[in-house]
Amino acid sequence: MSPVTDPREAPLPARKPSGFSNLVLHLHPKLVPAAALPLSRTFGLGGGAAVLFLILAVTGSLLLVVYEPSPERAHGTVTRLVDEVPFGALVRNVHHWAANGMVLVTLLHLLRVFYRGGHLPPRRGNWFAGVALLLLVVACAFTGYLLPWDQLAFWAVTIATGMLEYAPMVGGLLLRAARGGADVGPATLARFFVLHVAILPIAMLLLLAFHFWLVRKVGGVILPEGSGDRASPRGALVPTSPNLTQREGAMALGVLAAVMVAAALWDAPLLAQANPGMSPNPAKAPWYFMGVQELLVHLHPALGAVGVPLLGVVLLLALPALGGRQPPTGRWFGSARGARHALVAAAVGAVGTAALVVANEPLRRAPPWLPGIPPAVRSGALPLAAMAMLLLGAAWLSRRRGATRIESVQSAVSFALASFGVLTLVGVFLRGQGMALVLP
Repeated sequence: MSPVTDPREAPLPARKPSGFSNLVLHLHPKLVPAAALPLSRTFGLGGGAAVLFLILAVTGSLLLVVYEPSPERAHGTVTRLVDEVPFGALVRNVHHWAANGMVLVTLLHLLRVFYRGGHLPPRRGNWFAGVALLLLVVACAFTGYLLPWDQLAFWAVTIATGMLEYAPMVGGLLLRAARGGADVGPATLARFFVLHVAILPIAMLLLLAFHFWLVRKVGGVILPEGSGDRASPRGALVPTSPNLTQREGAMALGVLAAVMVAAALWDAPLLAQANPGMSPNPAKAPWYFMGVQELLVHLHPALGAVGVPLLGVVLLLALPALGGRQPPTGRWFGSARGARHALVAAAVGAVGTAALVVANEPLRRAPPWLPGIPPAVRSGALPLAAMAMLLLGAAWLSRRRGATRIESVQSAVSFALASFGVLTLVGVFLRGQGMALVLP
């Protein structure tokens, strides 16, 4: 006879995963490499961008309860929100700083992927999705910039959209398509409102889902060669929950706390209602376009407003091909040598750009030495030629000192990023009336 089994010793039936567990397992595998858990591997930037997107969705929905998208009422509804609605100013501040933070965090996340080789095959499809997401984030922030319909927003959008007119052959068409007419007006506000609250967020949500799926398809976060143990090339595996989910929860709370602190300390800007007949001096674009506006001070508008930004986007998309057949290493800058080269290139780019901005200031205001040469072309020839020589020199020197192809590309990108960063800082803090250089 078989022994009688105590019913208390019978195994419990398997529990079905809860809805939350299903969501977690959809975003992550059941097991993750322990080597991928340290904060230094990801900085939480991808998850931080997703958290900021959720914050923007919630606060934006609350703002829509009050906001009216018409030139006659838009500024008044925002003023009433700030002055009369309980916690209205806080909600608007949170939305403002989350939007700016998402632009910055998305850019930093893209740079982290690039400097650790995550853009190389077989991950280049995810790189293209990341570049598209960055462009969508900037577009969403820019379209929302106009909605308060105050002097700051009106003239910033006027300046930024006016750059489209310099595109050869199609400039006028692009300008009218963006504004809904020749000038910024009711049609512009209506278009920006629909783009900001519906079209762009939906596109971002779909692309984010595709982005997360691609991350899982290629095996998650890229790990440095040699990390982990002998049993698995990706290291020891640990359960996703709670090892990863707790870290993600802490990161989400940290992002939320940072946004709330910024919202409590600094109010979102709001000037007087937009007046198309009175332009502020200087009229500046949003900070993420100030590098391009600064280029207009030194280069011909067709080159500064269209040529250089378009070239930058093309080069971002071409970075996977420029890396050659070298596989991703997962290490920052590829090696310690690559890190040194990138740091030197960035320092040369920053110092060289600052020096050229100062040197070009009297040149662009000087009378022409050859008749018929536009001032923008006359003043832009020197800085453009000098920057091109410095950039090529940095890449050549990196290769001469034994850097790999991808390390040389990273040095060139570091040079360009530092140069554009200096241009942005100069445009934001050092340009006064008439776009003349002033002390901050």
